[in-house]
Amino acid sequence: MAFDLVIRGGLVIDGSGTGGYRADVGIQGDRIAAVGRLVERGREEIDADGLAVTPGFIDGHTHFDAQVFWDPYGANSCWQGVTSVVMGNCGFTIAPVHDDARALVLRNLERAEDIDATALAEGIDWTWQTFPEYLEALDRIPKAIHYAANIGHSALRTWAMGERAFEEEADDDDLRRMRDQLKAALLAGAIGFTTSRSEHHETSDDRSVASRIASWDELHSLVDVMGELGIGMLEGGTEGFLSSDPEEREIVFEHVRRIAVEQGVPVTAGLIATKEGGRAMLDRIDRIAAAGGRMIGQSHCRGISVLLGFRTRLPFDVLPEWIPFREQPLEEQKRALQDPQNRARLVKAAMEGDYDRWRGIGAMPRKPDWDGLRVFERGLPPWSTVREVASARGVSPAEAMIDLALESDFERLSHPAEPLSAGRGGPARRAAPSTDGDDLLRFRRASEPDL
Repeated sequence: MAFDLVIRGGLVIDGSGTGGYRADVGIQGDRIAAVGRLVERGREEIDADGLAVTPGFIDGHTHFDAQVFWDPYGANSCWQGVTSVVMGNCGFTIAPVHDDARALVLRNLERAEDIDATALAEGIDWTWQTFPEYLEALDRIPKAIHYAANIGHSALRTWAMGERAFEEEADDDDLRRMRDQLKAALLAGAIGFTTSRSEHHETSDDRSVASRIASWDELHSLVDVMGELGIGMLEGGTEGFLSSDPEEREIVFEHVRRIAVEQGVPVTAGLIATKEGGRAMLDRIDRIAAAGGRMIGQSHCRGISVLLGFRTRLPFDVLPEWIPFREQPLEEQKRALQDPQNRARLVKAAMEGDYDRWRGIGAMPRKPDWDGLRVFERGLPPWSTVREVASARGVSPAEAMIDLALESDFERLSHPAEPLSAGRGGPARRAAPSTDGDDLLRFRRASEPDL
């Protein structure tokens, strides 16, 4: 048998759940024709020794909604073997949108995407208003990977309510317009509906994104559209599952249970491992399954992190003593830190400040975990923790962070085990997801050392 293409000697991980194995893959046309030790040659051959050969990955949580219009490749996902992505998560989509209200849609999206709204607007060729028209525009453009699109709650609210979407609950007319557009989107090919009730999803002017203003009744009414059509699933961002308040956790769980069990609509949400509620969220997923519903948790193949530093964001930026200091140019900050009185005041605030209002789940500030903050001393781990550096130097962790920054002219960065958000000090430098495939392969090889 002659092959069009043979991929030789790679580590085949076929997605079946079995262990990886070394093999050749023979391809004819657009079909895998044989897997094994192949003696037949191919018209084209690829030496995959030392590489992984896998099916294309499906990334179930992306925000490519705008990027797809200026990036035909789907970078960085395509570089890591991702061939299909789901976008429109967390209620953030760029459709539906009225021609004179594009700024409202981008207001929801800007901070989540960490891209200035002006740049977003210039990168998009706005040829749609309704969500079905958006899907048609998506079909027309060249794409290297496959896209599945959700319709977002925040965009639905701004479509129906305009500026009021950020301030008021929906009235009956608003809800009718949202339901009509949601139905049209689902019938046109949207795979689901997404929302966010997360207190950490904010607009660029520090207000709640539009979906957070919605009542639970509004959400249930919109979910009913999916239930009536038998189409789609709900994706949502909420930290209620992880709240330290047991009553709040149960309120959120009851609404999610109602959606999954009584309304018959599958639910998916991010799993965030915290001391307060990571395991409890898994238990609630099991309870929903036992009641006949479906809830699917979303997780990451590695720790999610950002790079922190004086040039980006610090955990102290939310403290009253640090806010005016961090608003100064970096050279002024450097001079202030060299003044013993200023330095002592800032260190005291960092170590003893009131962080209580910052619960710190996901991308938000929180009281620093000195054992979780790591000093980015080199490109690859291991990295020392801030507490370890402070102990070796005989100073407090806050002083250690300041000293490290000054010694490197503010270039030394810290790497937290969990992310902090962009904020007053400028956008946080998020660790690139383009490393995900490498992390997965490293994990697989660590667990199967003979591969």
